Amino acid sequence: MQVVDKIVPSYPLFRQPEYKESLSNKQEMFEDKVPQEKIEEVFKWTTSAEYQELNFKREALTVNPAKACQPLGAVLAALGFEKTLPYVHGSQGCVAYFRTYFNRHFKEPISCVSDSMTEDAAVFGGQKNMFDGLPNAKALYKPEMIAVSTTCMAEVIGDDLHAFINNSKKEGHIEQDFPIPYAHTPSFVGSHVTGWDNMFEGIMRYFTLNYMEGKEVGSNGKINIVPGFETYLGNYKVIKRMLTEMGVDYTFLSDPTEVLDTPADGQFRMYAGGTTQGEIKDAPNAKTTFLLQPMQLDKTKKLVENTWNQAVPKLNIPMGLEWTDEWLMKVSEITGKPIPDSLAKERGRLVDMMTDSHTWLHGKRFALYGDPDFVMGLTQFLMELGAEPIHIVSHNGSKKWDKAMKKLLESSPYGVNCKTYPGADLWHLRSLCFTDKPDFLIGNSYGKYIQRDTLHKGPEFEVPLIRLGFPIFDRHHLHRQTTLGYEGAMQILTTLVNAVLERLDDETRGMGTTDYNYDLVR
Repeated sequence: MQVVDKIVPSYPLFRQPEYKESLSNKQEMFEDKVPQEKIEEVFKWTTSAEYQELNFKREALTVNPAKACQPLGAVLAALGFEKTLPYVHGSQGCVAYFRTYFNRHFKEPISCVSDSMTEDAAVFGGQKNMFDGLPNAKALYKPEMIAVSTTCMAEVIGDDLHAFINNSKKEGHIEQDFPIPYAHTPSFVGSHVTGWDNMFEGIMRYFTLNYMEGKEVGSNGKINIVPGFETYLGNYKVIKRMLTEMGVDYTFLSDPTEVLDTPADGQFRMYAGGTTQGEIKDAPNAKTTFLLQPMQLDKTKKLVENTWNQAVPKLNIPMGLEWTDEWLMKVSEITGKPIPDSLAKERGRLVDMMTDSHTWLHGKRFALYGDPDFVMGLTQFLMELGAEPIHIVSHNGSKKWDKAMKKLLESSPYGVNCKTYPGADLWHLRSLCFTDKPDFLIGNSYGKYIQRDTLHKGPEFEVPLIRLGFPIFDRHHLHRQTTLGYEGAMQILTTLVNAVLERLDDETRGMGTTDYNYDLVR
């Protein structure tokens, strides 16, 4: 049991005899315990090609989807604006989920409120909740903007945010001129990247749709940067650094880096940094708007093109060597600013690193999963390294994404044997890891269960997980890293090649058996 002078965490604690006995009694007395032999028999069957065929015929069940729901993305989008409070029209439990999800990834407190819809609101609608919730939130937390999104409950009963917000102002619950942009973000369609796009477009539309008089494309001399659902804080910094080195004037539209990375200096900051309302209003005057994750920003693209009358450059996410080159050259073309020697040298260092490591990455087989733009950029970079992606799962990948992925894979000899799985989940990927084993798995923390299952079958079946993506719950500070630009490519390359070398060390530790190389040299 726990004693005050030796507090131990759960792993060693629950291996103590009294806890093991308690668990055994629970299984025997209160659970319909299945013999271990039967469990092993079923487990072995789920690793077979026969099971995989049945697994891929699933239609009405999702197991471990590699995505979250729309309002989660809406909250992240709202956090990127100055003194903005994310407000979710729905149940308290949903907002608790969003806050804890981001808490666990960023290791920061996340400000987000709910108007706590309950059973009566599910019957009569949630307008009364909003009448009370909006003025309470404004009085308590003193935001300068409240960004409203919805959850399943509000969407199923058909609550109208536009009407509810207008009625709240009309009846005097909140001031007429207080900005309350909104987006309908039903959790049962799309994903967190859809929700980010919807909320971002809602905020931009609120401040610009009916205020385009006097706006002129290019008049402020800037470019706009739209990050999309981006959880690597280093990516915001690296894009800013590259643009600054080029001498480019820019506006980052939705920048949550300050509020998601506040210092521990004794001062609580509910709001920190973020795009200002003035910058939003000025955004239509930019030369153009760059979408860093274009696969997930359909509504934003339509607003920029049709309302702001800007031509959105057709580019991919700036990951890896070639796609970073293309992004920088397009920025240079539009702004007239040359690419400086500092970035050319940085590119050269990346090429040098790729040359140093290619012998260890060449021919290695990877399965990867995650959001559409992220896995596309990662696939591009893997092929530049001579690695071979073989299974790519994107649960929120569209038909458009699948078509683009197939075209990308066909462009390289390293991608011709790869298959894409839009709409598939991690239970599908688990089957693939047993029947067509990759050398490594790349994705978020949830892939550790696939690694455990493959190891359970035997060490020779284990597929090690390399943690890249969102969310990362079981490691610390990876969200501070970078995946975009040359710097991001360097960090990804370092992560990949050292995972390969770490695995090699694992396999060559047998004294007098497998330790026959001079393995201080890699």
